[in-house]
Amino acid sequence: MRKSKRKITKIFDCFETTEGDSVPVTRAFPVSGRMQIDPFLLFDHFGPVHYNPEEATGIPAHPHCGFEAITFILNGEIEHKDSFGGQANIRSGDVQWMTTGSGLIHSELATETFRKSGGTLEGLQIWVNLPQVHKNVDPCYQHVPAEIIPTIDLQDNAGYIKVIAGKVMGVSSQVKTFSPISIFKVELSPDATVDLDVKEKHTALIYVLAGAVGLQNSAEMAVKGQMIQFDRDGDLLSLHTSTSLNPVSLIILA
Repeated sequence: MRKSKRKITKIFDCFETTEGDSVPVTRAFPVSGRMQIDPFLLFDHFGPVHYNPEEATGIPAHPHCGFEAITFILNGEIEHKDSFGGQANIRSGDVQWMTTGSGLIHSELATETFRKSGGTLEGLQIWVNLPQVHKNVDPCYQHVPAEIIPTIDLQDNAGYIKVIAGKVMGVSSQVKTFSPISIFKVELSPDATVDLDVKEKHTALIYVLAGAVGLQNSAEMAVKGQMIQFDRDGDLLSLHTSTSLNPVSLIILA
């Protein structure tokens, strides 16, 4: 069956703010005029921020309920602890997937090693709404080390895909989710083309971590710090990167 290509609805700039101990945050949503993009409640790109030795602190204990909170560390490391016994050090390339459900308290602090040595901290925080029937499930925690996140090498040296959640090109993540969502980290070479299947009528978003990307046969491009929102008609994202020498790094939500 012939695939139907999605079209870009809008490309928007993200909001610059700070959180915690003055960590710079690029927030796609929620912001004024764009509160959420169902089922995603929040998308933050925090950092990069450099800490000297003994400077890094983190986010102390605070409560959550009713959604799933995903933290993807790009650089640095944090220690997660929660009131249901979840505990792990999350390092560069690792993901933590926390289902808050009926409610828990958790903290995300600098590890002792990172605090003592200093370094650069950068990552992503994504909140996903829980379906109403699962709002009060028991909280649970999944630590996903970088080495168990599936990687797909694309043809013609076009790049690779990290399958954080969901399934693409026949490869599935080990993460258990309460909604049929997908989260991919995609690294593409300059002037590369890639086609990715998405479910028709599902939300589809791309955040640009680096470089520039658009659709095949289109001059419209999104650049670092921008997000693309696609229409819901069609089941294919047909992407093309700029001919610049800079590689392209993307986060895809669907």
